[in-house]
Amino acid sequence: MNNKLKYAIAAAPLLLSAASVAATGQLKHDMNLSTPGTEKVLHLPEAAAHSRVISLGSAVDSQSGEVVEGYAVIHRRGNNVKPDHAVKPPKPPKDDAASSCYSYMARGAMWKTVEPWYVNPTNPYGLTSEYVLANLVADVDKWEDAADGTMGDGAGADILGGGASTIVTLVADMSAPDGLNEVYFGDIEGSGVIAVTVVWGVFGGPPKARQLMEWDMVFEQVDFAWSATGEEGMMDFENIATHELGHSIGLGHPDSTCVEETMYAYADYGETMKRDLNAGDIAGTDGLY
Repeated sequence: MNNKLKYAIAAAPLLLSAASVAATGQLKHDMNLSTPGTEKVLHLPEAAAHSRVISLGSAVDSQSGEVVEGYAVIHRRGNNVKPDHAVKPPKPPKDDAASSCYSYMARGAMWKTVEPWYVNPTNPYGLTSEYVLANLVADVDKWEDAADGTMGDGAGADILGGGASTIVTLVADMSAPDGLNEVYFGDIEGSGVIAVTVVWGVFGGPPKARQLMEWDMVFEQVDFAWSATGEEGMMDFENIATHELGHSIGLGHPDSTCVEETMYAYADYGETMKRDLNAGDIAGTDGLY
């Protein structure tokens, strides 16, 4: 799917009816389809206090009937991040040592089908629905563009499909996948947590049999304010969203020395350097897809 077509799909607001939900089976049965999205508290397991990747255990996928595993990946604010740069240095070639700055949720765990995703862009910080949706679409394109090992040629894979806005209250799935890839702003339990991405899939067994099957993403709106311009004292939406989408395609956090990578585990106020991908991010995506 080319980018223009994907954006055309994403640009139309999604106003879901009870009939359409019954027909597709994509939305959870307990969603209030007439009420705009409201703040939800995302409760994290106790292990989240001292770990960046939390196992959610196994469950049966409602769509395929397969037994899958879930993981919640925690993105925290940290002050051990290099200062932002107005201009990034040139990216080294793929075989440079910097290209080792990537990791995977599990080797071989990738998307084998293309699914839509939905965002409830409701937020208290003035980020418009149009901006949130368009920015997420553009951020998805960055990762897909990197799937052939280069950036800027637009020749990447279609990995995460098209997105659409919805007024439905979305809830990240911490106990079992529900067949819907969801993005929204909410209240995340615990201090210092900027965002959480939940990924469900098959992470064990032979690498060729592994795959990703669902992702949900939550941006903390109570402890952190959000900006579209890298404003001081606020989290830059594009900076954080680009990082989170790396988890959605199967990437983990790189080594703690890889502070220039978009997938580096920490971020800070006003940071924008992770809006674009670095050498390790590109190499990791290319190696997976």
